[in-house]
Amino acid sequence: MNRLESMSILVAVVEAGSLSAAARRLGMPLATVSRKVGDLESHLKTRLLHRTTRQLSLTEAGASYVAACRRILEDVGEAERAATGEYAAPKGDLVITAPLVFGRLHVMPVIAEFLAHYPEINVSLELTDRVVHLMDEHADIAVRIGELPDSALMATRVGAVRRVVCASPAYLAAHGVPARPRDLTAHECITFEVLASARAWVFGAGKSELSVPVHSRLAVNTAETAISAAKLGVGLIRVLYYQVADAVRDNALRVVLDTFESAPLPISLVHLGQAPVPLKVRAFLDFATPRLRTRIAEALA
Repeated sequence: MNRLESMSILVAVVEAGSLSAAARRLGMPLATVSRKVGDLESHLKTRLLHRTTRQLSLTEAGASYVAACRRILEDVGEAERAATGEYAAPKGDLVITAPLVFGRLHVMPVIAEFLAHYPEINVSLELTDRVVHLMDEHADIAVRIGELPDSALMATRVGAVRRVVCASPAYLAAHGVPARPRDLTAHECITFEVLASARAWVFGAGKSELSVPVHSRLAVNTAETAISAAKLGVGLIRVLYYQVADAVRDNALRVVLDTFESAPLPISLVHLGQAPVPLKVRAFLDFATPRLRTRIAEALA
């Protein structure tokens, strides 16, 4: 049995969602694809796939084995590219994930420039405010905002961003400007769970950390919705500064309580840290790091 070929076929089956779809994608007879997967299961003495007439899914053993297959096939590809001199021209598919607003404002322009410089690299960009697990979700690089937990991931810091409290001039004129965090208890607030609790906002750090209960008049699930509501005068919001920088410059929103802000949150590029680092990953890190640092410094100063 050609084990690398069988691994490639198994990964293709999982990505295509069925044996028949994989067969069409690979240009192989369905019987061959089915036999190759069966041979692999026989060799491993375990079932990798749950098969029904309507769907196909991985067993627990299959999920971990497919993740390992992807790493092995990537390493083999890198070794072959190194041996044939392809390290002079990075190529392949690159999966990047970033927070919604930051990705749209700052990551996407850098990717557009990157694609122009590297015509043989294709990028898939996923914008989401949830934390994407790189290995489980097959992402190569993530933009992370916040302190990073200790892990095997490699991180490159590209900047930092403040957490700010702001409201529309109309709201502040009608309800007054809070002078200190505890004044928030008398104000109406807009909350969203990604960044802060709907019940309390925390200011400062360490021994000077202060948790202030807030009245969540409106709870939403995205920062952009919260910002829109704040512009309409619904209440105060606490967001990352890059999310409201344009609105603050246009005087649609006004920052308050800036002398009580917590320490800025780091912004990092994170990757799995394989050895060697895949060339497509290294190319993007080297290209994006200085450009993101410049954009962040200029936009968030």
